[in-house]
Amino acid sequence: MSQKTILLAEDDASIRLVVNQTLVTAGYQVRATSSADALERWIRNGEGDVVVTDVYLGDTAIFELLPSIKLARPDLPVIVMSGQNTILTAASAARHGVFDYLPKPFDIDQLTSLVGRALKGPPKKDTAAKVSKADADASLPLIGRSDPMQEVYRIISRVMNTDLTVLIEGESGTGKELAARAIHQLGAGKDGVFKALDLAAMPTEQISRDLFGTPEEPGLAFQEEATLYLDEIGDLPAEAQTQLVKLMREAGGARIIASTRQPLAKLVDEGKFREDLFYRINVVRIFMPPLRQRKEDIPELVRAFLLRAQRKGLAAKQIEPSAMDLMMAYDWPGNVRELENLIMRLAALSPDAVISQRDIERELRAEALKDISSNTTFEKEVETLLHRYVMADLLQASPDDSKIHQEVLEQVERPLIKLALSVTSGNKLRTAALLGVNRNTLRARINSLGLAED
Repeated sequence: MSQKTILLAEDDASIRLVVNQTLVTAGYQVRATSSADALERWIRNGEGDVVVTDVYLGDTAIFELLPSIKLARPDLPVIVMSGQNTILTAASAARHGVFDYLPKPFDIDQLTSLVGRALKGPPKKDTAAKVSKADADASLPLIGRSDPMQEVYRIISRVMNTDLTVLIEGESGTGKELAARAIHQLGAGKDGVFKALDLAAMPTEQISRDLFGTPEEPGLAFQEEATLYLDEIGDLPAEAQTQLVKLMREAGGARIIASTRQPLAKLVDEGKFREDLFYRINVVRIFMPPLRQRKEDIPELVRAFLLRAQRKGLAAKQIEPSAMDLMMAYDWPGNVRELENLIMRLAALSPDAVISQRDIERELRAEALKDISSNTTFEKEVETLLHRYVMADLLQASPDDSKIHQEVLEQVERPLIKLALSVTSGNKLRTAALLGVNRNTLRARINSLGLAED
């Protein structure tokens, strides 16, 4: 059995020394600190099997960090030590879901026993452990342990029990609505209604009716503990923006969370978004990172999506390593939504128990054919095709004998010359002039590419 690591956070040097030596003697590896920042960094990096911490680390109360710790590592046991043994401290420990609360002074053997219980669990095979972990991940409102997602978790943990207005920014498919739902579901107002509204698609009279209601029946804006999620407010027409200003000025009880894929400050500068509305919304900002900036989360996301597919009645599937490599290499322009749709589609349609690299490659190519017309530049279209058709070859190529560069250039050059020849009705002199190459060079390339007979 591998040696377990205990993360010890205590700002009293003498207590830290005694606890450290006791845990090391008991056979554990210990990382000790007096800094809340260091403890949080270790946890974010996936280190440690149990946390033993004082209630206060300098000026930081551990209860301020626990929500983000639980979001990042929900299964990490936390044991809290405290010299301030009041009912409020114990209640706070229980409310934040710590493994146990240990009032000072305590018997050092009691702490060792408590750490052992925190680590103890029914023996599981590796596969069972992986399934259990994936099962826990699939139930989380947001999935991922990368640094960009840790920043998201930290902000959510600090605003979820407030009524502050939140602006969630990010590309389409990054999970902006999931973040909004997490703020609502994890916060103090979780018993209230969560209502997602696409105001840009709603007629003005419906916005007024739904949000403000009538004298007889107040609208959503006046429901206590309600959360109104306003999707893509950057797309709002001027009239709807005016209604939203009125809502934020008059609303009582409801919390506002808005999202946008467009930079609102730029829209304000261009006169497309009301400045007063921008300042009312721009209180707390959360940036949802695109999937290409947190690729280390892809394996975790894939496992969670496969488990969700299984819960929906689809057959259990696994991913072969080369298929995972291909997904890690791809940039996912549609972000997490694109990844989830692909996994769900393969879980439903693939006849095999193991999803292969060929399966992933085929699906990405099919998407390329559908999406290519929506890309705005030739370079972007070429990049999309290269991801679908060449990425797998790059992952498997041998540095000693790879001909990928030559083959790709030929596959681009051949249709280009054929197209130019068709424009000039086969006149090689005009074709060379159109392409900006020497006539002899063109003739040599035509022969080399096998276009002479054509």
